[in-house]
Amino acid sequence: MTDLRMVPAALAVWVVAWVLTGPGERWSGLLAGLAAAVVGAACLAIVLMRDAGRDGLPVSRSRRAVTGGRGVTGGPAVTGWLAGHVRPGHARRASFVLPGGHPQPGRDARTGPPARTARPPTPTALVAHAALAAACVLGVTASAHVQLAGRAPLAGLAEQRVTATLVGVVVSQPEPFAFAPGAGQHRWVLAARAVDARGVGSAARAHVQVLSDAVPRYGATVTVSGGLRPADPGAAEAARLNAESTAEIRAPPSVLRVLDTHRAALLDVTDPLSPQARGLVPGAAIGDTTRLPDDLSEEMRTTGLSHITAVSGGHFAVVVTVLTLLCSVARLPRPVRVLVIALASLAFVLLVRPEPAVLRAAVMAAFALTGVALGRPSQAVPALAASVVGLLVVDPWLARSFGFALSAAATAGLVLLAAPLAARLAPWTGEALAFALAVPLAAQAACGPVLVLLDPSVSTVSVLANLLAGPALVPATVFGLVATVLAPWLPVVAGCVAWAASGATWWIAAVAHRCAALPGATVPWPGGPVGAVLLAALTGLALWALLRRGPDRGWPESWRATARSGLREVVREVLRGAPPDAPVPGPRSALPGTRRGAPREARTLRRPLTRARFLLLLAAASAAALVVALAVPRLAARSGMPQDWQVAACDVGQGDALALRTGPSSAVVVDVGPDGPAADRCLDQLGITRVDLLVLSHFHADHVGGLRPVLAGREVVAALVSPVPEPAANAVATEAALGAAGVPVRVAGTGDRGAVGSLAWRVLQAGAGTGANDSSVVLAARVAGLDVLLLGDLEDAGQEALVPQAGRFDVVKVAHHGSAVQSRALAERVRPAVALVSSGRGNEYGHPTDEALDLYAGVGAAVVRTDECGTVALVVRAGEVSLAGC
Repeated sequence: MTDLRMVPAALAVWVVAWVLTGPGERWSGLLAGLAAAVVGAACLAIVLMRDAGRDGLPVSRSRRAVTGGRGVTGGPAVTGWLAGHVRPGHARRASFVLPGGHPQPGRDARTGPPARTARPPTPTALVAHAALAAACVLGVTASAHVQLAGRAPLAGLAEQRVTATLVGVVVSQPEPFAFAPGAGQHRWVLAARAVDARGVGSAARAHVQVLSDAVPRYGATVTVSGGLRPADPGAAEAARLNAESTAEIRAPPSVLRVLDTHRAALLDVTDPLSPQARGLVPGAAIGDTTRLPDDLSEEMRTTGLSHITAVSGGHFAVVVTVLTLLCSVARLPRPVRVLVIALASLAFVLLVRPEPAVLRAAVMAAFALTGVALGRPSQAVPALAASVVGLLVVDPWLARSFGFALSAAATAGLVLLAAPLAARLAPWTGEALAFALAVPLAAQAACGPVLVLLDPSVSTVSVLANLLAGPALVPATVFGLVATVLAPWLPVVAGCVAWAASGATWWIAAVAHRCAALPGATVPWPGGPVGAVLLAALTGLALWALLRRGPDRGWPESWRATARSGLREVVREVLRGAPPDAPVPGPRSALPGTRRGAPREARTLRRPLTRARFLLLLAAASAAALVVALAVPRLAARSGMPQDWQVAACDVGQGDALALRTGPSSAVVVDVGPDGPAADRCLDQLGITRVDLLVLSHFHADHVGGLRPVLAGREVVAALVSPVPEPAANAVATEAALGAAGVPVRVAGTGDRGAVGSLAWRVLQAGAGTGANDSSVVLAARVAGLDVLLLGDLEDAGQEALVPQAGRFDVVKVAHHGSAVQSRALAERVRPAVALVSSGRGNEYGHPTDEALDLYAGVGAAVVRTDECGTVALVVRAGEVSLAGC
C-alpha cells in the first residue's frame, strides 16, 4: 500500500509557503505562533488520551500490508479505505485493490499467515497526523519570518530606487539575457552579504537579481554597483539591480573551478558538431542551453520534450543507475557504494547548478541512499513529500517556482499513476509498450494543469513525442556526461564520445521537429487558474474512468488469432503471390488461441484473407487517413482569428507586435516582438502575407528581436525605424537584416504621414526624449473607423510631451507593457474605449502593474492583456466593436 502519511503535511506546507511569500508575508509571525500552539495542543492531547487509555492498540501495529505483513503502511484515511476493500472468500490467497483498482496478491496461506484487515484510524493517530502537519507548517512559517526580516532592509532601498554597492556570492549560472542581443548582457543572482547605499554600509541577507555586461563565475564573491529596483511581487529575490560595474574579489572554491573547467571543455569539444548537437549534447548532459537553436527550443516546448534539457530526476536516475551498476561490477561493499554514489551525486548537483528541480531530485536521492545505508530502502511518495517539506523550509520561495512545481508534479505522477496505467494498457499493448506509454501519460496528466499556467495551450503530441524520443535520452545523457568528464584531459576522445551523443540528440531533434509540425500539435486552452482547474478536473475524471476497474483481458483471443493469421495471409498474398490454399507458415498442430489436443470444433475457424478483402481493407484505411488529414487542420484552424479583424495585438511574450489591417492578406505591422518565431506565427495566424509598412518603434530586443522570421515569411514593402540608434548593436543588426531582405528603410520623423488602402497613419512623435524608450516612434492610425494610438515604450518625459497634441482615441496600446511609469494626464486626454497591454505571462518586471491597469480602467477603458488572453483582435461589424481571442 502506498504510504501517504507525509502528503497532507507537504501540501499544507506548500500552501502556507505560497501565501507567506506573496500576499500574506505580514502574517508570518502570527502563523508561526498559531502553528506552535497547534503542535503543543496536539502533543498534549496525545498524552492525555494515552493516559486516559482511550487509544487502544497503536494503529501502526494493525496497519500491516496484506502481502504477508511485509509491505508499507498507509495513512489513516488510506487504512480506513483499505478496510472496506479487502476481498473475502479466497481460501488460499487474499487480495486487495489499490486506489487505481489494480489487484495485489496477499501472502499464500501455505507459506505464511493470511492477510489481515487494517483497523480504522484511532483518534490518537488522527491527532498525531495533525501534529505532524502543524510541526511542518511551523517550520516553514518560522523560516519565512526570519528570511523576510532579513530581506526587509534591501527591499526598502529598492523601493526608494537608490544607487548601491553590494558584496555577495554569485549563486546562479549567468545566462544571456535577450533584452539587448549583441550587447552581451547576462542575468544572474547575487546572495548579498553587505550593502553600501547613501554612504552607509550595513549587512544584508537577501538575493538580488543582477543584469550586467560582465559574466561573473558561479560561486565567486563579487562587488557590484548600480541602481536598485523593486522585485516582482512573490519573487525569490528581494530586489533587482542593473549593474554599472562588477568586480570579482574572491575566486570560487577549488571544486567549482574544476567543474567549471569541465563545463567549458564540453562546450569546446561540441563546438564543431551540428547546430542541434552543439545545443542538445550540453543540454542533455549538464542542462546548458545557451547554444540551443531558438526554433528547436520552441519545437521541444511544443512537443513536451523540454525536460530533456532541464536537469531533474530523470538525469539523476540515469547517473545513479550507471554508478550502481559500476559499483556492483566492482563488488564494492554497501557502505562504499553509498559513499561513492553520494559524492558523485553532490558533484553532479554542483556541475549542473542547484536549480529547484535538481534540488528536489538530489534530496530524494539522499533519502534513498540513507535508506540503503540503514538497510531500509525508502519509498518514493514519503521521500518526495519529505523532500518538498525540507526544501520549502529552507527556501519558502520555491513554492512559487514553476520548475519546482513541475518537478514535484511529474515525480508524483510517475510514482502514483505509471504502474496503474501500465497495468490497464498491458493487456492491449504488451508489458513493454504499456510501460513506455504509461510514463509520458502519467507525467502529462500530472504536469498539464501547471503547464497551462505558463502557456494557455495543451500539447496533443507530447505523449507520442516522448514515446519516440525516450530511448535516445539515456545514450544522450550518458555519452554527454562521459564527454564532460574526459573533455579537459582527453579532448580528442571526448570529441568522439560527444559525436556519439550527437546521434542520439539528432533523433530527439528529429522527433521534436516532426511532431511539432503535425496538424493540431497544440490546442488553445483557457489560461490562468480557471484553465488549470478545468484541465485538472477533466484529467481526474478521465483517470477515474480508466482506473476505477481492474485491468481488462485485452483483445479477444479470436481477434488476436485473426490478426496473426491475417498477417501471414498478407505476407503470402501480397509479397509472395501464393494461392489462397497455400500452406501458411507457423505451427499447424494447434491454431492460435487453442490448446494442443483440444477438440477440433473448439478451435477458431479462420477465413482466408483474399486479395479482394485485403484491397477493401486498404481502401478503407486510406479513406480514414484522408479524412483525418483533411479534418484535423480544419478543426485546428477554427481557433484562429475572425476573417474580418481590424486591429490585432500578438502574444509574443514580453514584447510588442501589433498589426493594423490594410487588405485581405496585408497589414501595417508595428514592432515584431522578442527573438524567436512568435511574431511570425501570429502573422501567419492572421493570414498576413504582405506587410505594407513595418514600423519599428525603437531598437530594444523585445521590439525588433523577431525581425528575421517576419522578413522570411512574407513580403515587406517598406520600413519606418526610430531616429535614435540605441542600443547600437541592435540598430546595426536590424538595418543589416532589412538591407539583406531588400526592404527600403526610412527614419521616422515627427509629422510623417501616409496611407495604405483604407488605413491612414501619422507619426505624432519620434526621437523626442533621451534614450531608446523615450525616443519611441508614436504612431496614430485610423482603420475601419477606429482611431488607434500606439505609444511604444514611452517613459515620463515622452508621455508628457505628447499630451498637448493628443486627442481622443478609440484604442490605445499602453506604453511600455503597462509599467508603473504612466502619465495620468495623457490617459485622461485620450480616454480610450480599449486599452491594449502587450506583456509576457510571469515576466520578471511585474508588467503590467496595478497602477497602469487601474489608471486606464479608471478613465473608462476596457483593459485587454496579452499575458492573459493571448493574441487578441478587434472586429468592427455594423459600427459595433467586438473583441476576439479573449
